Amino acid sequence: MNENKINPLLCDPETGMCEMPIGEESNQKASIPAENKPIKIIYYTDPICSSCWGIEPQLRKLKLEYGDYIEIEYRMGGLLPDWTYNSGGISKPSDVAHHWDEASLYYAMPIDGDVWLEDPLDSSYPSCIAMKAAQMQSKERAVYFMRILREKLYLDKKNIAKWEHIVEAAKIAGLDIAKLKTDYEGDAKKLFQEDLNLGRTLGVRGFPTLFFSDGNNNQLTVYGSKPYASYENALSALLPEAKKKDIPNENSLSLFEIFPTLAPKEYAVILDISYSEAKDILEELYQKGKLDKKTIKNGSLYSLK
Repeated sequence: MNENKINPLLCDPETGMCEMPIGEESNQKASIPAENKPIKIIYYTDPICSSCWGIEPQLRKLKLEYGDYIEIEYRMGGLLPDWTYNSGGISKPSDVAHHWDEASLYYAMPIDGDVWLEDPLDSSYPSCIAMKAAQMQSKERAVYFMRILREKLYLDKKNIAKWEHIVEAAKIAGLDIAKLKTDYEGDAKKLFQEDLNLGRTLGVRGFPTLFFSDGNNNQLTVYGSKPYASYENALSALLPEAKKKDIPNENSLSLFEIFPTLAPKEYAVILDISYSEAKDILEELYQKGKLDKKTIKNGSLYSLK
């Protein structure tokens, strides 16, 4: 065992995992009830986890193809409590910048690591708590809210530990700001602690971690950023009768009616085409004035005009 515990911000592309600073193993197997759909997925994530940004394409595809069968419950992991530890070659925020640029290339998702040089985050806890506050208003809007937070962090280099940037994302997501602030300062902290406690019980050791359950105590776990087939196979093993839906693709803009923003990697994975083909299609739509494009040093993000 390596004595230098991997720093959680050094996400290992090979395992696709951002590991916790302190991992507590648990032998308990918590029951995961499937309430509204045949399969419940508990997804442990963190707004600043680059590997979680890396599985956005797979998750979006899973929702489109198997949304009738699955309910995804987003739980926050608290990846970066603070900077009081020094490990894995990272002792300060600026050490993360180059690593994030490498992660961007590996996952083919746009990430600008310079946020760690220009306006570094001191913790991921504020964004985790904000996510719990958002969930108190609407689970659907909360998912959109976290997507916006991530775009602000990875593309706009905004420090999403700061309340001003949390508010900007919440407004775009259509959340009630006054309620968000009240909940953020109150019950959301308790809900976040509950997520941390359940994570220890489930043995979460890093992010992303997805627990698939059929409600009869049959569970499968997918650790780290994996190809789409890994998530599909876990679902099929628990629910063999699940039939995938056709992905809406009446025209090349159809996906944008579902997802306001798409990176080329997302477009490619969802439509099962090559990355270069996805880039060509999106770029042509942009040149024709059908799409807007935000370009950073490590990629682009497209949206409807």
